Amino acid sequence: MNEMIQYFKQISGKLGSNLYTGFQDTHNLQQLSFIRNLQKEMKDTKVLDVPLHELNFTVFDLETSGFFPEKGDRILSIGAVKMKGTTIISDQTFYALLKSEHPISDEISLLTKIQTDELHNAPDGKEVLLQFYQFIKKDILVAHHSKHEKAFMQKSCWDHLKIRFVHRIIDTSFLIRLSNPQWKSFSLDDTCQKCGIEIKNRHHALGDAMMTAQIWGYYLNKAQEMGFKNLREVYEYLAKSYN
Repeated sequence: MNEMIQYFKQISGKLGSNLYTGFQDTHNLQQLSFIRNLQKEMKDTKVLDVPLHELNFTVFDLETSGFFPEKGDRILSIGAVKMKGTTIISDQTFYALLKSEHPISDEISLLTKIQTDELHNAPDGKEVLLQFYQFIKKDILVAHHSKHEKAFMQKSCWDHLKIRFVHRIIDTSFLIRLSNPQWKSFSLDDTCQKCGIEIKNRHHALGDAMMTAQIWGYYLNKAQEMGFKNLREVYEYLAKSYN
């Protein structure tokens, strides 16, 4: 009798585990389906013609273990904040650490204030990326020095989700060049100082995202003052200026 009871307990445990795994797989499939539908919808959106003050942006920043995702550097944290036109929606933010079993260098830890132990206990990268997609939806993404963010998002989305990262990312320099055509690429600190923005929580993904949002709002307002009504007009003007 005891052996039979033990047998049913084992079967019950395995069944429960399989059901839980099945639930997780189903949930992830639903989320991946959401992302693929989102990507299809984005292709149909006439985003270039939407008035600048009506555009939905997600301004984001990544803290990473280095500069080269193709050589094994990885995302440590993602921070983001929503904007509607020039308005920062400060109560709509995103922040997450990404799980890693690999230690980070003392230099990066000192810079970002992120500890290796925190990454050991953080959510899996797949889970965080799925949550990030749920947060950004169809928004245009904005970043400072966006090539860095784009390279890491492309690598991470493929590694964790096996999907291509196709969201439009606009660099802050896109608008900065309208009023400062001779201005070369500057650090986030220098750009904040030029715009009169307080440097706060530097090298924290959400802190940097908030400062980048202020920079974007500052130059988006300047673009409107110059008479630009939508992104298409900005693209066309810059294309002519650099021909």
